[in-house]
Amino acid sequence: MSDITDGGSTRAADLEKTGPDTSARRGPGARRGGGDPATRGRTTIADGVVEKIAGMAARDVFGVHAMGSGLSRTFGAVRDRVPGGTKSVARGVKAEVGEVQTALDLEIVVDYGVSIGDVARAVRENVIAAVERMTGLEVVEVNIAVSDVKLPDEEDEEPESRLQ
Repeated sequence: MSDITDGGSTRAADLEKTGPDTSARRGPGARRGGGDPATRGRTTIADGVVEKIAGMAARDVFGVHAMGSGLSRTFGAVRDRVPGGTKSVARGVKAEVGEVQTALDLEIVVDYGVSIGDVARAVRENVIAAVERMTGLEVVEVNIAVSDVKLPDEEDEEPESRLQ
């Protein structure tokens, strides 16, 4: 989990040291507290948040058929069909998030006929751009494992839903 420090943290003990609130005596327009309000406190980003962002960004790339290994896709498809179940956009993505950096491992299935090198490069670029833009974390690496190639005449492994 990321722990981005935006500024100093104010604790109850620190408040006791400062004494009574004198902000009412400062007059209109006077600033309260210490410094810019945007820098007070911390922002933490969970691993799952980064995984979802990366999963969505990877799926947007032409040539990516699916995310995850065959077994995880099968279990995921069954879970998606269960009432109340949610589609896992983080399937096939593992993130390690530090205070200011993150590293990602992605497992993808590519469509037959596309250049795997080009798809991997495009996935890497799209994931890095999305994660850095949305979280402010530096992406130090994006490792991509191609676990399968989707052939044109292959059926998807996701089972048919009995419900219409």
